[in-house]
Amino acid sequence: MSRTTRRGLVGLGVASAVGLAACRAGEDPAAPGPEAAAGPPAVDPNGAQQAGIVRPALPQAQLVSLVLDVVDGAGGPGPLLRDLGALVVELTDAGVQGVAPGDLTVTVGVGPRLVAAVDPGLPGASELPEFGREEIAEHGRGGDLWVQVCATDPLVVSMAVSSVRALLEDRTTLRWSQRAWRGAAEDTSDKGVRAARNVQGFQDGIIAPRGSDELDASVWLAGPEPVVGGTIAVVRRFRIDVDAWRALSTGEQEAAVGRERASSVPLSGKGDPNLTAKTPDGRYLIPADSHVRRAHPLDVGVPMMLRRSYSIDEPSPGLLFISFQNTLRAFTATMQRLDESDRMMEFATTTATGTFLVLPGHSATRPLGSTLFR
Repeated sequence: MSRTTRRGLVGLGVASAVGLAACRAGEDPAAPGPEAAAGPPAVDPNGAQQAGIVRPALPQAQLVSLVLDVVDGAGGPGPLLRDLGALVVELTDAGVQGVAPGDLTVTVGVGPRLVAAVDPGLPGASELPEFGREEIAEHGRGGDLWVQVCATDPLVVSMAVSSVRALLEDRTTLRWSQRAWRGAAEDTSDKGVRAARNVQGFQDGIIAPRGSDELDASVWLAGPEPVVGGTIAVVRRFRIDVDAWRALSTGEQEAAVGRERASSVPLSGKGDPNLTAKTPDGRYLIPADSHVRRAHPLDVGVPMMLRRSYSIDEPSPGLLFISFQNTLRAFTATMQRLDESDRMMEFATTTATGTFLVLPGHSATRPLGSTLFR
């Protein structure tokens, strides 16, 4: 575990920005189109819920995730969170060093140790259990503080991370950090739903809560009062055996996932996955060990999760998985099902993990974290 220092984090943004530019072969960065010049619309950081979860509706392409511990004797979580919330408002309003904020969002969660110190009965006070296929160092499990920084422009993310780092210096220690990204959003088999592809070539997060009623039922915490408007996040980093996955035929990959790779149509046919549909000889059209079946909320018997997957290159090719749900069981029960039998998960190894209570939204009259911490 290391101190949150300038040297430790500044490379996160610069390397990604340079790499992204290098990958855009054939584009002229000196002559952006009208949309690039205008930039994405700003995202208001204030509200009943924090930004960066369902606002904006389509997740930004660039992300940095920081998992930290609060240093004992550094003033406690209350002042730190208030300062961090004020910084979020400043960054999303004015940007950093002349760099416009664009669609920057900064989302903050606190870990079980801090939540349990307030009330061990609160949502978010429970640690994640261990699961199969984990290779996690001590510093890669748990944490007191989670900061998610997202934007379309990698430079904006880098500048915001630098500012967050400066605020947290000497008040926290860094457990692990991850820069990740999402590819271009494409139409899916679900009308009106767009999703990005991951390093395995399939679209992620097609089945998700949509609309205020489903979000209220599955994502937002309705009580007790100090956590209303919050949610529970699970953050996991997966190493993917990309070579072994790509050695499979397209048909084998589709059977492992439960969807057609090109179209994302479920193997049961157009529409929602039909988990009961069978071939004439009695085999499930969506295989019994496919990811679509094993992770489906109806099959698991839990509410839907709002799931996001981001691709990563370092420390090894894989995914950064983030889910938001109003009960931790929605994740743990699903993960237990995947452990039992999920063909796609046989190619994934978890290398870092944590769960965090994403704090209720904040405003000028309700500082970040003020409903829980003094």
